[in-house]
Amino acid sequence: MTVTLRPANADDLMAVGELHQRSRVAAYSSFLPVESLADPTPDAMGRYWTERWSWERADHLMTVAERDGVLAGFSYVGPDDEGDPVTGLLNAIHLEPAERGRGVGRALMIDALASMRSRGRRRAVLWVLRDNTPARRFYERGGWLPTGIEREERIGAARTPQLRYTREL
Repeated sequence: MTVTLRPANADDLMAVGELHQRSRVAAYSSFLPVESLADPTPDAMGRYWTERWSWERADHLMTVAERDGVLAGFSYVGPDDEGDPVTGLLNAIHLEPAERGRGVGRALMIDALASMRSRGRRRAVLWVLRDNTPARRFYERGGWLPTGIEREERIGAARTPQLRYTREL
């Protein structure tokens, strides 16, 4: 039961989108309405990642985790969304629901932090849904601290308050 990490390629993106949708439903269904999580479909999420990656691959890095050759999770890092040149943004870590608690997320986080460091970043930030208590605990165990900055976005029709976290690299 070996987990390996590698840079994503274009052939991974549809599967990444499908996993992303399953991960969102599993992680958010305890605090978001089912109808908010029904869309986008797994196929639409795959097309989203295909499009996004085509525009961002020059300055973003997607890493996929595989357990025995099967997609188990992914991370996505890039420049800070506020333009700070020494800060990197951890855009996402998503796991196949059965992989939660099995070390894949931690491996992806360690790899993401190392990737940001290797690109000259000295600090990392991320946004996490305020009501996603397991994710907030995961990041806090990884050395992330809330900044006190909040924003609100939508997932479907649901308003989702988000908290900004930071950590030094």
